[in-house]
Amino acid sequence: MLKPPLRVLYGSQTGTAQDTAHRIARQARRRHLQVQVLPLDSYNVANLISEPLVVFVCSTTGQGDPPDNMKNFWRFLFKKSLPVGSLSQLDCAMLGLGDSSYPKFNFVAKKLHKRLQQLGASMLLPVGLADDQHDLGPDAVIDPWLTSFWEKVFALYPSLADVIPLREDEQLPPTYTFHFLPDAKDKTDDRLRISTEQTVPCQSHPFPARLVFSRRVTDMSHFQDVRHIEFDISGSNIEFAAGDVVMIRPCNAPEDVQQFCQLLRLDPEARFTLSASDNTPVPARLPLPCTVRHLVESYLDISAVPRRSFFELLSTFAINELEQEKLAEFSSAAGQEELSSYCNRPRRTTLEVLADFPHTTAELKADYLLDLFPEIQPRSFSIASSLQPSPTQAHPQRLQVLVAVVRYKTKLYKPRRGLCSTWLASLDPAQGDVYVPLWVKKGTLKFPKEKDTPVIMVGPGTGVAPFRSALQERIAEGKTANVLFFGCRSESKDFYFRSEWEEMMGAGHLTLFTAFSRDQEKKVYVQHHVKEKAELLWDLIANKSACFYIAGNAKEMPAGVCDALKEVFQQEGGMSTEDAEQMLRAMEKSGQFQSETWS
Repeated sequence: MLKPPLRVLYGSQTGTAQDTAHRIARQARRRHLQVQVLPLDSYNVANLISEPLVVFVCSTTGQGDPPDNMKNFWRFLFKKSLPVGSLSQLDCAMLGLGDSSYPKFNFVAKKLHKRLQQLGASMLLPVGLADDQHDLGPDAVIDPWLTSFWEKVFALYPSLADVIPLREDEQLPPTYTFHFLPDAKDKTDDRLRISTEQTVPCQSHPFPARLVFSRRVTDMSHFQDVRHIEFDISGSNIEFAAGDVVMIRPCNAPEDVQQFCQLLRLDPEARFTLSASDNTPVPARLPLPCTVRHLVESYLDISAVPRRSFFELLSTFAINELEQEKLAEFSSAAGQEELSSYCNRPRRTTLEVLADFPHTTAELKADYLLDLFPEIQPRSFSIASSLQPSPTQAHPQRLQVLVAVVRYKTKLYKPRRGLCSTWLASLDPAQGDVYVPLWVKKGTLKFPKEKDTPVIMVGPGTGVAPFRSALQERIAEGKTANVLFFGCRSESKDFYFRSEWEEMMGAGHLTLFTAFSRDQEKKVYVQHHVKEKAELLWDLIANKSACFYIAGNAKEMPAGVCDALKEVFQQEGGMSTEDAEQMLRAMEKSGQFQSETWS
């Protein structure tokens, strides 16, 4: 075979692996290769036995889990019944995207690489382990890995070396063509085109849940606005248990939509349909025909910090010499430090970049919108309520979350805002019915079914949300051996759900330990109290098989709590450092120790 067809298959949770997969595909098209890019669960896995060349790009989520759009593929590939040499025809390569601040760094890519080898696949080069924590981000690994990959492909298919690739500044044809419709009177609101079929809501069929209330639960003098938000899920078929998460896909702010349409000279009310090239499916989430306003408001991610691939594509439209030079620099491997200073550190948004390059932006054609701008990704929030009726949950068909509204300053004049939290905070049910499309996903935290098994929960800040759900559920089931360590800055400003905890304590259903870090000169955190309560914790864990949970920010808290717990084992159990470490690992393996952290 002179030119092998290349498949680029990805498992992506937040869009980074998808973006990288498309970058590899563009490189392949520049080399005149026939290429197809697909999420792993959209690919017929039975075809793997006859594929000549495949690149897998996989991220790792949660505690070493595969992303949602590759879970079926994952289950199939790890079936014990698969014959050992079934993939002996396959030449492939594995690129992992991860974050080394998590304990299971790039776990999915490493495990999949090993499994492909077991099934006889020929791995063209060692697994690439890209790291978000690197100063230059994942590209520090991806760039040299891709250079090695193409060298291996050229060695396998020498005829490819004779092909003259397209230059990096040459435009590739767009993936989609926009067909604008003549002016029509149809003013259907695209936002209301959400399926209300009697199925269990999911990513492709979210449920439009009515927003019941959104209350600020931090003192007005506190630096952060944290919201307790409730949705009505009556008639949705949604079920959830303690530890599950709700998925919400936000919208862009109206003023951002307006600015985007002005910069690109697009009429927000214009309606279009789409056709695709290369058997690429048309995005299922877009109603067709669709208005430009709906596309920009609900689909295109224009408020995220753009990735390097955005600058690569944008540079192909540049006609102004200064803008062309700058965009070429940002697209090059050598210009990544410069790009980081311009974009990543100050958290500059795509919309702000477009405004900074007005000549290039004016040249953008609608056909390239879906190539340039990624889809808005759903955000996940721990569910903070239970479906079990309880004194704090009068309406069981309600779903509650605790949302910290993200807002911070950088060197840029305008404060940075979290897209989803800001959007949710802007919705006001007092102004009329407001509906938020959502669906529920199984979480990583699992609570014990046995009535007598105690639980110890460490949830500072909004990390307490899944534990409120667990406590409501457990108390309704008569499970009263519950210990909670809660931490925040100040008892008077951000002590979430205080009256509820006091009620539970009064009823003998909860033992609570609090750490208010800024209420005294010396900072006190949850890990300090874990150490202080060594005797109680050792008794619960060693003698009563208690389960231990951590939820919250992934920065320093989880490691601090783990260290404190190991000290408890050493102090009360007379263990060596090594034995304490081993005990914690064993607890993690058996599910007696679980954590859910986010960055």
